[in-house]
Amino acid sequence: MIRAAHSSLRLIVFLFLVSGLGAGQEKTATSGLSSIGPVVHGTADDPLRDPQEKHLQHVKQLTFGGQNAEAYFSYDGRRLIFMTTREPYKCDQIFVMNVDGSDQHLVSTGDGRTTCGYFYADGKHLLYSSTHAANKECPPRPDYSHGYVWAVYPEYQMYYATDDGKIVRPLTTGPGYNAEATLSPDGKKIVFTSSRDGDLEIYTMNADGSGAKRLTYTPGYDGGPFFSPDGKWIVYRAHHPKTPQEIATDRFLLAQGLVVPSEMDLWVMRADGSKQKQVTKLAGASFAPSFYTDSRRIVFSSNYEHPTSSQFELYAINRDGTGLERVTFAGGFSAFPQFSPDGKKLVFVSNRNGKAPHEINVFIADWVP
Repeated sequence: MIRAAHSSLRLIVFLFLVSGLGAGQEKTATSGLSSIGPVVHGTADDPLRDPQEKHLQHVKQLTFGGQNAEAYFSYDGRRLIFMTTREPYKCDQIFVMNVDGSDQHLVSTGDGRTTCGYFYADGKHLLYSSTHAANKECPPRPDYSHGYVWAVYPEYQMYYATDDGKIVRPLTTGPGYNAEATLSPDGKKIVFTSSRDGDLEIYTMNADGSGAKRLTYTPGYDGGPFFSPDGKWIVYRAHHPKTPQEIATDRFLLAQGLVVPSEMDLWVMRADGSKQKQVTKLAGASFAPSFYTDSRRIVFSSNYEHPTSSQFELYAINRDGTGLERVTFAGGFSAFPQFSPDGKKLVFVSNRNGKAPHEINVFIADWVP
């Protein structure tokens, strides 16, 4: 596991904005990628779309510069919430914008590091995780002497806030990492990742923060959960070490707030935690899953075709693990896909068309079934 982590570190550095590797999930810098991102040789009327991307049309770039990740739709499909590192902020903050990219503005406190923003169903409130209560400064970068690792900051707590930036109250308290949260399609339940019981597991709770229930129990990392649009399923990413030595290494790193993310697969389970089933069995890391509007198919990011490289593309697969299909062909890094509520748009992040080293931007495209 550590050897694989070192191999990946030479080619990619994920700065985990935790959901994230999503919903979590996860933000990225692009060490080892082309310094200005891959060039897409599109057409005159669709210059940001590779001709092989048959499911995408009218690809539009919404952000220009900085490191942007985890852009998710509001329930009415009119706005996006995302996390970004841009001046004057030294680490990730939560922003919102309209789906055309206009009116980008800060909605988190501007202090600490934040991750995993999501809209409430009323369109007037937001959910996100932040370290600001523990320290207004950015937390330290992870210790890479252990190889390629993500930081899982125990200072992360989840907050309920208004969409103009006022925190109403914390949703979680106490020791442990609490992040990677998204809401159910009816807005009544939150699904999230927490280390409160000594391992990184998935939980649900009511939208007001009450009634927390643990869903996963397998040793290792379970995270980045998303409900299906019909509310019956949860898709998530996982790495489950098998041998006693691997489990011991995993626990040792977690005690220091670290996770090795270079080997991950997708899983699904019922919304109550039952019928847990592995969906992908691919080399490398598969992460950032979310459902199609039919609740049967999943879109996600993976480097399985180049598992020791930093080339992550978008793929689709059926909930039962059949029908794997590649969606993007730009090269470089593409991740965090999510469909609009009506299924007509796909939002994702990519370093395509980047103008500076480590630049990641938000893109939106019409979806072609």
